[in-house]
Amino acid sequence: MTGIAQTAPAPGGDPGRWEEAARARAARLESLLGDPYDPANPHGLRALFAADERRTPPRETEALLDEEGWAAEFVPAAHGGRLTRADLLARALRPVFRRDVALGFGHGITSMFATGAVWAAGGERMRHELAGLLLDGGRATILHHELAHANAILRDEFTARPAPGGGHLLHGRKDVVINASRADAHVVYARTDAARGPRSHSVFLLDPARAAPGTTRHLPRVETAGMRGALFSGLEFDGRAVPEDALVGAPGDGVTLALRTFQVNRSVICGVVTAAVDTVLHSAVRAATTGRGGRVARRWHSPLTGVFADLLACDAMATVALRALGLLPGRAHVFAAAVKYVVPDLLRENLEELAAVLGGRGYDLDSPEYGALGKLARDLPVAGLGHAGTASCQAVIVPQLRTLAESAWFAEDEPPPELFRAGAELPALDYRALGIAGGGDFMAASLAGSAARLAACRGVGGQVGVLAELAETFVAELRALRETCRVLPASGRALADPAVCVLSDRYSLIVGAAAVLGVWEGQDGTDPFLADPAWAVLALSRIGARLGVPVPDLPDGCTHRLLDELIRRHRSGLSCDLDSTALAR
Repeated sequence: MTGIAQTAPAPGGDPGRWEEAARARAARLESLLGDPYDPANPHGLRALFAADERRTPPRETEALLDEEGWAAEFVPAAHGGRLTRADLLARALRPVFRRDVALGFGHGITSMFATGAVWAAGGERMRHELAGLLLDGGRATILHHELAHANAILRDEFTARPAPGGGHLLHGRKDVVINASRADAHVVYARTDAARGPRSHSVFLLDPARAAPGTTRHLPRVETAGMRGALFSGLEFDGRAVPEDALVGAPGDGVTLALRTFQVNRSVICGVVTAAVDTVLHSAVRAATTGRGGRVARRWHSPLTGVFADLLACDAMATVALRALGLLPGRAHVFAAAVKYVVPDLLRENLEELAAVLGGRGYDLDSPEYGALGKLARDLPVAGLGHAGTASCQAVIVPQLRTLAESAWFAEDEPPPELFRAGAELPALDYRALGIAGGGDFMAASLAGSAARLAACRGVGGQVGVLAELAETFVAELRALRETCRVLPASGRALADPAVCVLSDRYSLIVGAAAVLGVWEGQDGTDPFLADPAWAVLALSRIGARLGVPVPDLPDGCTHRLLDELIRRHRSGLSCDLDSTALAR
Protein backbone atom coordinates (compact mmCIF):
# COMPACT_ATOMS: atom_id res chain seq x y z
CA MET A 1 0.00 0.00 0.00
CA THR A 2 1.16 3.54 -0.68
CA GLY A 3 -0.03 5.03 2.62
CA ILE A 4 -0.38 8.75 3.08
CA ALA A 5 3.02 9.85 1.88
CA GLN A 6 2.01 9.98 -1.77
CA THR A 7 -0.76 12.54 -1.32
CA ALA A 8 -0.29 14.87 1.63
CA PRO A 9 1.69 15.05 4.84
CA ALA A 10 -0.06 14.39 8.10
CA PRO A 11 -1.53 17.57 9.57
CA GLY A 12 0.27 18.54 12.73
CA GLY A 13 1.75 21.68 14.11
CA ASP A 14 -0.31 24.82 13.65
CA PRO A 15 -3.97 24.26 14.63
CA GLY A 16 -4.87 27.27 12.52
CA ARG A 17 -4.19 25.22 9.38
CA TRP A 18 -6.09 22.07 10.40
CA GLU A 19 -9.37 23.23 8.91
CA GLU A 20 -7.77 24.43 5.69
CA ALA A 21 -5.99 21.08 5.29
CA ALA A 22 -9.13 19.02 5.97
CA ARG A 23 -11.19 21.00 3.48
CA ALA A 24 -8.43 20.71 0.89
CA ARG A 25 -8.36 16.93 1.31
CA ALA A 26 -12.14 16.78 0.99
CA ALA A 27 -12.04 18.90 -2.17
CA ARG A 28 -9.32 16.69 -3.65
CA LEU A 29 -11.29 13.54 -2.90
CA GLU A 30 -14.47 15.07 -4.32
CA SER A 31 -12.57 15.79 -7.53
CA LEU A 32 -11.00 12.34 -7.72
CA LEU A 33 -14.34 10.61 -7.21
CA GLY A 34 -15.68 12.70 -10.08
CA ASP A 35 -19.12 13.51 -11.37
CA PRO A 36 -21.49 11.13 -9.57
CA TYR A 37 -24.02 11.35 -12.41
CA ASP A 38 -21.62 10.48 -15.23
CA PRO A 39 -22.60 6.96 -16.34
CA ALA A 40 -19.03 6.30 -17.50
CA ASN A 41 -17.46 7.28 -14.16
CA PRO A 42 -16.20 4.12 -12.37
CA HIS A 43 -16.78 5.93 -9.07
CA GLY A 44 -20.16 7.40 -10.03
CA LEU A 45 -23.54 6.48 -8.67
CA ARG A 46 -24.34 4.09 -11.50
CA ALA A 47 -21.19 2.06 -10.78
CA LEU A 48 -21.87 2.14 -7.03
CA PHE A 49 -25.50 1.09 -7.55
CA ALA A 50 -24.31 -1.79 -9.74
CA ALA A 51 -21.89 -2.99 -7.07
CA ASP A 52 -24.74 -2.87 -4.56
CA GLU A 53 -26.90 -4.97 -6.85
CA ARG A 54 -24.06 -7.51 -7.23
CA ARG A 55 -23.59 -7.53 -3.44
CA THR A 56 -19.89 -6.75 -3.88
CA PRO A 57 -17.73 -3.84 -2.72
CA PRO A 58 -16.91 -1.30 -5.44
CA ARG A 59 -13.34 -2.46 -5.93
CA GLU A 60 -12.14 0.39 -8.16
CA THR A 61 -13.33 3.00 -5.70
CA GLU A 62 -11.84 1.13 -2.76
CA ALA A 63 -8.54 1.08 -4.64
CA LEU A 64 -8.75 4.84 -5.17
CA LEU A 65 -9.33 5.38 -1.45
CA ASP A 66 -6.36 3.15 -0.64
CA GLU A 67 -4.22 5.12 -3.05
CA GLU A 68 -5.23 8.30 -1.23
CA GLY A 69 -4.39 6.76 2.13
CA TRP A 70 -7.97 7.30 3.31
CA ALA A 71 -7.40 5.19 6.44
CA ALA A 72 -5.06 7.92 7.70
CA GLU A 73 -8.14 10.03 8.44
CA PHE A 74 -8.82 7.73 11.42
CA VAL A 75 -5.29 7.90 12.87
CA PRO A 76 -4.50 10.76 15.28
CA ALA A 77 -1.97 13.24 13.96
CA ALA A 78 0.23 12.48 16.98
CA HIS A 79 0.70 9.00 15.49
CA GLY A 80 1.34 10.14 11.93
CA GLY A 81 -2.24 10.31 10.68
CA ARG A 82 -4.60 13.09 9.69
CA LEU A 83 -7.08 13.05 12.57
CA THR A 84 -7.04 16.35 14.42
CA ARG A 85 -10.59 17.51 15.21
CA ALA A 86 -13.73 15.39 15.03
CA ASP A 87 -15.69 17.98 13.05
CA LEU A 88 -12.92 18.10 10.44
CA LEU A 89 -12.92 14.31 10.25
CA ALA A 90 -16.60 14.39 9.29
CA ARG A 91 -15.89 17.01 6.62
CA ALA A 92 -13.10 14.91 5.16
CA LEU A 93 -15.33 11.82 4.98
CA ARG A 94 -18.35 13.44 3.36
CA PRO A 95 -17.33 13.05 -0.29
CA VAL A 96 -17.50 9.26 0.13
CA PHE A 97 -20.71 9.20 2.17
CA ARG A 98 -22.33 11.61 -0.26
CA ARG A 99 -22.10 8.81 -2.81
CA ASP A 100 -22.42 5.58 -0.85
CA VAL A 101 -22.98 4.99 2.87
CA ALA A 102 -22.06 1.31 2.48
CA LEU A 103 -18.70 2.22 0.97
CA GLY A 104 -18.01 4.66 3.78
CA PHE A 105 -18.73 2.02 6.40
CA GLY A 106 -17.26 -0.98 4.67
CA HIS A 107 -14.00 0.64 3.69
CA GLY A 108 -13.32 3.16 6.40
CA ILE A 109 -15.45 4.26 9.27
CA THR A 110 -15.61 0.77 10.78
CA SER A 111 -11.90 1.18 11.49
CA MET A 112 -12.74 4.33 13.43
CA PHE A 113 -15.32 2.45 15.51
CA ALA A 114 -12.75 -0.22 16.29
CA THR A 115 -9.71 1.90 17.05
CA GLY A 116 -11.28 4.47 19.35
CA ALA A 117 -10.76 2.26 22.40
CA VAL A 118 -7.07 1.93 21.57
CA TRP A 119 -6.58 5.68 21.16
CA ALA A 120 -8.41 6.16 24.48
CA ALA A 121 -6.70 3.54 26.64
CA GLY A 122 -4.12 1.54 24.73
CA GLY A 123 -0.45 1.67 25.65
CA GLU A 124 2.02 3.64 23.58
CA ARG A 125 3.34 0.58 21.75
CA MET A 126 -0.18 -0.65 20.98
CA ARG A 127 -1.22 2.74 19.60
CA HIS A 128 1.96 3.01 17.52
CA GLU A 129 1.55 -0.45 15.98
CA LEU A 130 -2.15 0.05 15.23
CA ALA A 131 -1.42 3.42 13.63
CA GLY A 132 1.21 1.80 11.43
CA LEU A 133 -1.23 -0.90 10.37
CA LEU A 134 -3.85 1.64 9.25
CA LEU A 135 -1.30 3.93 7.60
CA ASP A 136 -0.10 0.96 5.56
CA GLY A 137 -3.64 0.47 4.26
CA GLY A 138 -4.83 -2.11 6.78
CA ARG A 139 -8.33 -2.40 8.25
CA ALA A 140 -9.63 -2.86 11.76
CA THR A 141 -13.09 -4.05 12.76
CA ILE A 142 -15.04 -4.04 15.99
CA LEU A 143 -16.68 -7.04 17.63
CA HIS A 144 -19.30 -5.40 19.83
CA HIS A 145 -20.63 -6.64 23.12
CA GLU A 146 -24.33 -7.43 23.12
CA LEU A 147 -26.69 -4.53 23.75
CA ALA A 148 -30.33 -4.42 24.77
CA HIS A 149 -32.69 -4.11 21.78
CA ALA A 150 -29.79 -5.36 19.68
CA ASN A 151 -29.90 -5.65 15.92
CA ALA A 152 -27.96 -8.40 14.14
CA ILE A 153 -24.66 -6.52 14.42
CA LEU A 154 -25.04 -5.95 18.18
CA ARG A 155 -26.46 -9.39 19.02
CA ASP A 156 -24.36 -12.09 20.76
CA GLU A 157 -20.99 -11.59 22.37
CA PHE A 158 -17.75 -13.26 23.38
CA THR A 159 -16.40 -14.35 26.75
CA ALA A 160 -12.75 -14.22 27.81
CA ARG A 161 -11.61 -16.45 30.66
CA PRO A 162 -8.19 -16.39 32.34
CA ALA A 163 -5.78 -18.88 30.77
CA PRO A 164 -3.62 -21.09 33.01
CA GLY A 165 -0.38 -19.65 31.71
CA GLY A 166 -1.52 -16.03 31.60
CA GLY A 167 -3.65 -14.03 29.24
CA HIS A 168 -7.15 -15.19 28.31
CA LEU A 169 -9.00 -17.76 26.25
CA LEU A 170 -11.70 -16.36 24.02
CA HIS A 171 -14.98 -18.18 23.33
CA GLY A 172 -18.21 -17.30 21.55
CA ARG A 173 -19.75 -16.51 18.23
CA LYS A 174 -21.09 -13.50 16.35
CA ASP A 175 -22.76 -14.10 13.01
CA VAL A 176 -22.72 -10.51 11.72
CA VAL A 177 -19.45 -8.56 11.79
CA ILE A 178 -18.52 -6.04 9.12
CA ASN A 179 -15.21 -6.87 7.41
CA ALA A 180 -14.64 -9.90 9.67
CA SER A 181 -13.02 -11.77 6.79
CA ARG A 182 -10.67 -9.02 5.61
CA ALA A 183 -9.77 -7.04 8.73
CA ASP A 184 -6.14 -6.96 9.82
CA ALA A 185 -7.07 -6.23 13.44
CA HIS A 186 -10.03 -7.26 15.59
CA VAL A 187 -11.04 -5.09 18.55
CA VAL A 188 -13.10 -7.42 20.73
CA TYR A 189 -15.41 -6.37 23.54
CA ALA A 190 -15.60 -9.59 25.57
CA ARG A 191 -17.36 -10.47 28.82
CA THR A 192 -14.80 -11.10 31.54
CA ASP A 193 -17.19 -11.08 34.49
CA ALA A 194 -20.43 -13.06 34.56
CA ALA A 195 -22.04 -10.50 36.86
CA ARG A 196 -23.94 -7.61 35.33
CA GLY A 197 -22.44 -4.22 35.98
CA PRO A 198 -20.04 -1.56 34.74
CA ARG A 199 -16.98 -3.85 35.08
CA SER A 200 -18.41 -6.81 33.17
CA HIS A 201 -16.42 -6.48 29.91
CA SER A 202 -12.87 -5.94 28.76
CA VAL A 203 -11.39 -4.94 25.41
CA PHE A 204 -8.74 -6.85 23.47
CA LEU A 205 -6.82 -5.99 20.32
CA LEU A 206 -6.22 -9.14 18.28
CA ASP A 207 -4.13 -9.95 15.24
CA PRO A 208 -6.16 -12.48 13.18
CA ALA A 209 -2.95 -13.90 11.73
CA ARG A 210 -1.73 -15.00 15.16
CA ALA A 211 -4.66 -17.30 15.97
CA ALA A 212 -3.68 -20.90 16.63
CA PRO A 213 -5.19 -23.45 14.22
CA GLY A 214 -8.66 -24.56 15.20
CA THR A 215 -9.35 -21.69 17.59
CA THR A 216 -10.95 -19.30 15.10
CA ARG A 217 -13.58 -20.10 12.52
CA HIS A 218 -14.77 -17.69 9.85
CA LEU A 219 -18.50 -18.05 9.31
CA PRO A 220 -20.26 -17.63 5.95
CA ARG A 221 -21.11 -14.26 4.55
CA VAL A 222 -24.44 -12.83 5.68
CA GLU A 223 -26.77 -11.02 3.31
CA THR A 224 -28.23 -7.85 4.78
CA ALA A 225 -31.23 -5.84 3.65
CA GLY A 226 -29.13 -2.70 3.32
CA MET A 227 -25.44 -1.91 2.77
CA ARG A 228 -25.39 -4.92 0.47
CA GLY A 229 -21.99 -4.00 -0.95
CA ALA A 230 -20.35 -4.17 2.46
CA LEU A 231 -18.96 -7.51 3.58
CA PHE A 232 -20.73 -8.95 6.62
CA SER A 233 -19.78 -12.37 7.93
CA GLY A 234 -19.27 -14.05 11.28
CA LEU A 235 -16.54 -15.19 13.64
CA GLU A 236 -16.47 -18.01 16.14
CA PHE A 237 -13.76 -18.37 18.78
CA ASP A 238 -13.11 -21.67 20.52
CA GLY A 239 -10.31 -21.20 23.01
CA ARG A 240 -8.58 -18.47 21.00
CA ALA A 241 -5.52 -17.52 23.04
CA VAL A 242 -5.32 -13.83 23.90
CA PRO A 243 -1.93 -12.66 25.22
CA GLU A 244 -1.73 -10.33 28.19
CA ASP A 245 -0.40 -7.47 26.07
CA ALA A 246 -3.58 -7.58 23.93
CA LEU A 247 -5.65 -6.06 26.76
CA VAL A 248 -6.72 -2.47 26.00
CA GLY A 249 -6.70 -0.46 29.21
CA ALA A 250 -7.44 -2.36 32.40
CA PRO A 251 -9.57 -5.46 33.01
CA GLY A 252 -13.23 -4.46 33.20
CA ASP A 253 -12.80 -1.23 31.23
CA GLY A 254 -14.98 -2.38 28.32
CA VAL A 255 -18.26 -0.68 29.21
CA THR A 256 -16.53 2.57 30.11
CA LEU A 257 -14.51 2.56 26.91
CA ALA A 258 -17.63 1.87 24.87
CA LEU A 259 -19.45 4.81 26.44
CA ARG A 260 -16.47 7.13 25.95
CA THR A 261 -15.80 6.22 22.33
CA PHE A 262 -19.39 5.75 21.17
CA GLN A 263 -19.99 9.48 21.60
CA VAL A 264 -17.42 10.08 18.86
CA ASN A 265 -18.94 7.38 16.67
CA ARG A 266 -22.48 8.68 17.14
CA SER A 267 -21.55 12.25 16.30
CA VAL A 268 -19.47 11.36 13.25
CA ILE A 269 -22.24 9.12 11.87
CA CYS A 270 -24.70 12.01 12.12
CA GLY A 271 -22.23 14.34 10.46
CA VAL A 272 -21.61 12.10 7.45
CA VAL A 273 -25.01 10.57 6.71
CA THR A 274 -26.45 14.06 6.39
CA ALA A 275 -24.33 14.32 3.24
CA ALA A 276 -26.01 11.18 1.88
CA VAL A 277 -29.47 12.72 2.29
CA ASP A 278 -28.11 15.86 0.60
CA THR A 279 -27.65 13.75 -2.55
CA VAL A 280 -31.30 12.71 -2.45
CA LEU A 281 -32.38 16.32 -1.94
CA HIS A 282 -30.50 17.32 -5.09
CA SER A 283 -32.29 14.50 -6.93
CA ALA A 284 -35.63 15.84 -5.73
CA VAL A 285 -34.82 19.39 -6.82
CA ARG A 286 -33.84 18.04 -10.23
CA ALA A 287 -37.12 16.14 -10.46
CA ALA A 288 -39.13 19.20 -9.43
CA THR A 289 -37.44 21.60 -11.86
CA THR A 290 -36.77 19.52 -14.98
CA GLY A 291 -39.01 20.62 -17.81
CA ARG A 292 -40.37 23.61 -15.89
CA GLY A 293 -37.85 26.24 -16.84
CA GLY A 294 -36.24 26.00 -13.45
CA ARG A 295 -39.45 26.73 -11.56
CA VAL A 296 -40.79 24.51 -8.80
CA ALA A 297 -44.47 23.61 -8.59
CA ARG A 298 -46.07 25.16 -5.52
CA ARG A 299 -46.97 21.76 -4.06
CA TRP A 300 -43.25 20.93 -3.74
CA HIS A 301 -42.22 24.18 -2.01
CA SER A 302 -42.95 22.90 1.48
CA PRO A 303 -41.25 19.49 1.30
CA LEU A 304 -38.16 20.77 -0.48
CA THR A 305 -37.58 23.78 1.76
CA GLY A 306 -38.51 21.79 4.85
CA VAL A 307 -35.94 19.10 4.11
CA PHE A 308 -33.36 21.78 3.30
CA ALA A 309 -33.98 23.42 6.68
CA ASP A 310 -33.79 20.03 8.41
CA LEU A 311 -30.46 19.21 6.77
CA LEU A 312 -29.04 22.52 7.95
CA ALA A 313 -30.39 21.77 11.43
CA CYS A 314 -28.92 18.24 11.41
CA ASP A 315 -25.58 19.63 10.29
CA ALA A 316 -25.74 22.26 13.05
CA MET A 317 -26.45 19.61 15.70
CA ALA A 318 -23.76 17.23 14.48
CA THR A 319 -21.17 19.97 14.02
CA VAL A 320 -21.69 21.36 17.51
CA ALA A 321 -21.47 17.86 19.01
CA LEU A 322 -18.29 17.12 17.07
CA ARG A 323 -16.70 20.42 18.05
CA ALA A 324 -17.66 19.85 21.69
CA LEU A 325 -15.71 16.59 21.72
CA GLY A 326 -12.52 18.62 21.46
CA LEU A 327 -13.51 21.83 23.23
CA LEU A 328 -15.52 20.28 26.10
CA PRO A 329 -14.43 16.63 26.10
CA GLY A 330 -15.59 15.88 29.62
CA ARG A 331 -19.06 17.31 29.07
CA ALA A 332 -20.15 16.26 25.57
CA HIS A 333 -21.52 12.76 26.18
CA VAL A 334 -25.19 13.62 26.83
CA PHE A 335 -25.43 16.06 23.93
CA ALA A 336 -23.76 13.56 21.58
CA ALA A 337 -26.42 10.99 22.53
CA ALA A 338 -29.18 13.57 22.06
CA VAL A 339 -27.91 14.41 18.56
CA LYS A 340 -27.78 10.73 17.61
CA TYR A 341 -31.32 10.40 19.00
CA VAL A 342 -32.74 13.27 16.90
CA VAL A 343 -30.83 13.27 13.62
CA PRO A 344 -31.76 9.76 12.39
CA ASP A 345 -35.47 10.47 12.93
CA LEU A 346 -35.24 13.74 11.05
CA LEU A 347 -33.38 12.09 8.16
CA ARG A 348 -35.88 9.23 7.92
CA GLU A 349 -38.73 11.73 7.80
CA ASN A 350 -36.82 13.71 5.18
CA LEU A 351 -36.51 10.67 2.94
CA GLU A 352 -40.25 10.10 3.21
CA GLU A 353 -40.92 13.70 2.18
CA LEU A 354 -38.49 13.46 -0.72
CA ALA A 355 -40.07 10.17 -1.82
CA ALA A 356 -43.28 12.09 -2.48
CA VAL A 357 -41.38 14.41 -4.83
CA LEU A 358 -39.38 11.70 -6.59
CA GLY A 359 -42.07 9.04 -6.88
CA GLY A 360 -40.99 5.76 -8.40
CA ARG A 361 -37.85 7.30 -9.91
CA GLY A 362 -36.27 7.43 -6.49
CA TYR A 363 -35.99 3.64 -6.45
CA ASP A 364 -34.64 3.20 -9.97
CA LEU A 365 -31.03 2.06 -9.59
CA ASP A 366 -30.53 2.42 -13.33
CA SER A 367 -30.91 6.17 -12.86
CA PRO A 368 -27.98 7.87 -11.10
CA GLU A 369 -29.85 11.18 -11.25
CA TYR A 370 -32.74 9.91 -9.13
CA GLY A 371 -32.10 6.44 -7.72
CA ALA A 372 -30.16 7.33 -4.55
CA LEU A 373 -33.33 7.43 -2.45
CA GLY A 374 -34.08 3.71 -2.57
CA LYS A 375 -30.54 2.64 -1.73
CA LEU A 376 -30.17 5.10 1.13
CA ALA A 377 -33.51 4.13 2.64
CA ARG A 378 -32.15 0.56 2.88
CA ASP A 379 -28.69 1.53 4.08
CA LEU A 380 -29.51 3.90 6.94
CA PRO A 381 -30.96 1.35 9.40
CA VAL A 382 -27.97 -0.97 8.90
CA ALA A 383 -25.65 1.98 9.46
CA GLY A 384 -26.75 2.14 13.09
CA LEU A 385 -29.64 4.52 12.64
CA GLY A 386 -32.37 2.07 13.62
CA HIS A 387 -34.03 1.07 16.88
CA ALA A 388 -30.88 -0.28 18.54
CA GLY A 389 -29.21 3.11 18.18
CA THR A 390 -32.22 4.86 19.68
CA ALA A 391 -32.28 2.55 22.69
CA SER A 392 -28.58 3.02 23.38
CA CYS A 393 -29.01 6.81 23.32
CA GLN A 394 -31.92 6.59 25.75
CA ALA A 395 -29.67 4.59 28.07
CA VAL A 396 -27.29 7.57 28.15
CA ILE A 397 -29.88 10.36 28.39
CA VAL A 398 -32.54 9.06 30.79
CA PRO A 399 -30.28 8.44 33.82
CA GLN A 400 -29.00 12.01 33.55
CA LEU A 401 -32.33 13.86 33.35
CA ARG A 402 -33.10 14.14 37.04
CA THR A 403 -29.60 15.33 37.89
CA LEU A 404 -29.62 17.88 35.08
CA ALA A 405 -33.05 19.16 36.13
CA GLU A 406 -31.98 19.53 39.75
CA SER A 407 -28.56 21.07 39.28
CA ALA A 408 -27.80 22.19 35.73
CA TRP A 409 -30.70 23.69 33.81
CA PHE A 410 -30.87 27.50 34.23
CA ALA A 411 -27.99 27.29 36.70
CA GLU A 412 -24.76 27.22 34.70
CA ASP A 413 -22.77 29.39 32.33
CA GLU A 414 -22.95 29.21 28.55
CA PRO A 415 -20.26 27.34 26.59
CA PRO A 416 -17.46 29.26 24.86
CA PRO A 417 -18.68 31.04 21.71
CA GLU A 418 -16.03 29.19 19.67
CA LEU A 419 -18.27 26.13 19.91
CA PHE A 420 -20.56 27.69 17.30
CA ARG A 421 -18.20 29.80 15.19
CA ALA A 422 -17.06 28.45 11.84
CA GLY A 423 -13.33 28.92 11.45
CA ALA A 424 -12.59 29.12 15.18
CA GLU A 425 -9.45 27.32 16.30
CA LEU A 426 -10.29 24.42 18.59
CA PRO A 427 -8.27 21.79 20.45
CA ALA A 428 -7.62 18.43 18.87
CA LEU A 429 -9.81 15.46 19.67
CA ASP A 430 -8.19 13.55 22.55
CA TYR A 431 -9.90 10.23 23.16
CA ARG A 432 -8.19 9.99 26.55
CA ALA A 433 -9.95 13.14 27.76
CA LEU A 434 -13.50 12.06 26.91
CA GLY A 435 -15.81 11.83 29.92
CA ILE A 436 -19.05 9.95 30.53
CA ALA A 437 -20.49 11.30 33.77
CA GLY A 438 -21.38 14.71 35.13
CA GLY A 439 -20.35 17.86 33.33
CA GLY A 440 -23.66 19.69 33.40
CA ASP A 441 -25.55 20.73 30.26
CA PHE A 442 -23.87 23.43 28.23
CA MET A 443 -26.50 23.26 25.47
CA ALA A 444 -29.36 24.03 27.85
CA ALA A 445 -27.32 27.01 29.04
CA SER A 446 -26.76 28.07 25.44
CA LEU A 447 -30.50 27.93 24.74
CA ALA A 448 -31.27 30.16 27.70
CA GLY A 449 -28.57 32.61 26.63
CA SER A 450 -29.79 32.77 23.03
CA ALA A 451 -33.36 33.40 24.15
CA ALA A 452 -32.24 36.15 26.52
CA ARG A 453 -30.32 37.94 23.79
CA LEU A 454 -33.29 37.69 21.42
CA ALA A 455 -35.84 38.73 24.03
CA ALA A 456 -35.87 42.37 22.93
CA CYS A 457 -37.00 41.30 19.46
CA ARG A 458 -40.12 39.45 20.61
CA GLY A 459 -43.27 41.02 19.27
CA VAL A 460 -41.56 43.19 16.66
CA GLY A 461 -42.59 40.95 13.76
CA GLY A 462 -40.47 39.83 10.87
CA GLN A 463 -38.13 36.88 10.86
CA VAL A 464 -36.02 37.94 13.84
CA GLY A 465 -39.17 38.53 15.86
CA VAL A 466 -40.45 35.04 15.05
CA LEU A 467 -37.04 33.60 15.86
CA ALA A 468 -37.19 35.28 19.27
CA GLU A 469 -40.65 33.80 19.90
CA LEU A 470 -39.41 30.35 18.94
CA ALA A 471 -36.40 30.63 21.25
CA GLU A 472 -38.64 31.53 24.17
CA THR A 473 -40.98 28.64 23.30
CA PHE A 474 -38.12 26.17 23.63
CA VAL A 475 -37.00 27.77 26.90
CA ALA A 476 -40.53 27.41 28.25
CA GLU A 477 -40.51 23.75 27.20
CA LEU A 478 -37.21 23.26 29.03
CA ARG A 479 -38.73 24.79 32.17
CA ALA A 480 -41.67 22.39 31.93
CA LEU A 481 -39.32 19.47 31.36
CA ARG A 482 -37.34 20.49 34.44
CA GLU A 483 -40.42 20.21 36.63
CA THR A 484 -41.22 16.76 35.22
CA CYS A 485 -37.67 15.44 35.57
CA ARG A 486 -37.17 16.66 39.13
CA VAL A 487 -39.54 13.95 40.37
CA LEU A 488 -38.26 11.08 38.23
CA PRO A 489 -37.57 7.76 39.98
CA ALA A 490 -34.10 6.34 40.37
CA SER A 491 -32.37 5.86 37.03
CA GLY A 492 -32.50 2.05 37.05
CA ARG A 493 -36.29 2.05 37.28
CA ALA A 494 -36.62 5.03 34.93
CA LEU A 495 -35.06 3.15 32.02
CA ALA A 496 -37.75 0.48 32.29
CA ASP A 497 -40.60 3.01 32.10
CA PRO A 498 -41.71 3.87 28.55
CA ALA A 499 -43.28 7.12 29.77
CA VAL A 500 -39.92 8.22 31.12
CA CYS A 501 -38.06 7.18 27.98
CA VAL A 502 -40.33 9.48 25.98
CA LEU A 503 -38.71 12.37 27.85
CA SER A 504 -35.61 11.63 25.77
CA ASP A 505 -37.56 12.87 22.74
CA ARG A 506 -38.43 16.17 24.38
CA TYR A 507 -34.98 16.76 25.78
CA SER A 508 -33.16 15.89 22.56
CA LEU A 509 -35.34 18.15 20.42
CA ILE A 510 -34.85 21.03 22.87
CA VAL A 511 -31.05 20.85 22.86
CA GLY A 512 -31.14 20.26 19.10
CA ALA A 513 -32.95 23.57 18.79
CA ALA A 514 -30.26 25.15 20.96
CA ALA A 515 -27.63 24.06 18.42
CA VAL A 516 -29.55 25.72 15.59
CA LEU A 517 -29.80 28.97 17.53
CA GLY A 518 -26.14 28.81 18.52
CA VAL A 519 -24.95 28.26 14.95
CA TRP A 520 -27.15 31.11 13.66
CA GLU A 521 -25.85 33.46 16.35
CA GLY A 522 -22.29 32.40 15.57
CA GLN A 523 -22.42 33.67 11.98
CA ASP A 524 -20.05 36.52 11.14
CA GLY A 525 -21.81 37.59 7.95
CA THR A 526 -19.43 35.83 5.58
CA ASP A 527 -22.34 33.71 4.34
CA PRO A 528 -25.36 36.02 3.90
CA PHE A 529 -27.79 33.12 3.72
CA LEU A 530 -26.71 31.56 7.03
CA ALA A 531 -26.66 35.02 8.64
CA ASP A 532 -30.28 35.49 7.54
CA PRO A 533 -32.69 34.10 10.19
CA ALA A 534 -34.97 32.45 7.60
CA TRP A 535 -33.32 29.01 7.70
CA ALA A 536 -33.24 28.97 11.50
CA VAL A 537 -36.89 30.05 11.69
CA LEU A 538 -38.05 27.23 9.43
CA ALA A 539 -35.77 24.66 11.10
CA LEU A 540 -36.98 25.62 14.60
CA SER A 541 -40.60 25.72 13.48
CA ARG A 542 -40.30 22.14 12.26
CA ILE A 543 -38.56 21.03 15.46
CA GLY A 544 -41.29 22.73 17.49
CA ALA A 545 -43.99 20.99 15.48
CA ARG A 546 -42.33 17.63 16.17
CA LEU A 547 -42.21 18.55 19.84
CA GLY A 548 -45.91 19.35 19.79
CA VAL A 549 -45.62 22.93 21.02
CA PRO A 550 -47.42 25.90 19.44
CA VAL A 551 -45.25 27.68 16.88
CA PRO A 552 -45.91 31.05 15.23
CA ASP A 553 -46.82 31.31 11.57
CA LEU A 554 -43.89 31.54 9.21
CA PRO A 555 -43.16 35.17 8.30
CA ASP A 556 -43.60 36.38 4.76
CA GLY A 557 -40.77 35.43 2.47
CA CYS A 558 -39.29 32.74 4.72
CA THR A 559 -40.09 29.77 2.48
CA HIS A 560 -39.17 31.67 -0.69
CA ARG A 561 -35.79 32.64 0.82
CA LEU A 562 -34.94 28.98 1.38
CA LEU A 563 -36.34 27.89 -1.98
CA ASP A 564 -34.26 30.48 -3.83
CA GLU A 565 -31.12 29.38 -1.99
CA LEU A 566 -31.85 25.70 -2.57
CA ILE A 567 -32.28 26.21 -6.32
CA ARG A 568 -29.15 28.38 -6.42
CA ARG A 569 -27.11 25.67 -4.74
CA HIS A 570 -28.52 22.98 -6.99
CA ARG A 571 -27.74 24.92 -10.17
CA SER A 572 -24.28 25.88 -8.89
CA GLY A 573 -23.39 22.37 -7.76
CA LEU A 574 -23.13 23.21 -4.06
CA SER A 575 -23.95 21.02 -1.08
CA CYS A 576 -27.03 21.75 1.03
CA ASP A 577 -25.22 21.79 4.38
CA LEU A 578 -23.64 24.58 6.39
CA ASP A 579 -20.46 24.48 4.30
CA SER A 580 -22.10 24.90 0.87
CA THR A 581 -19.29 22.80 -0.59
CA ALA A 582 -18.53 22.71 -4.31
CA LEU A 583 -19.50 19.27 -5.66
CA ALA A 584 -17.88 17.43 -8.56
CA ARG A 585 -19.79 17.89 -11.82
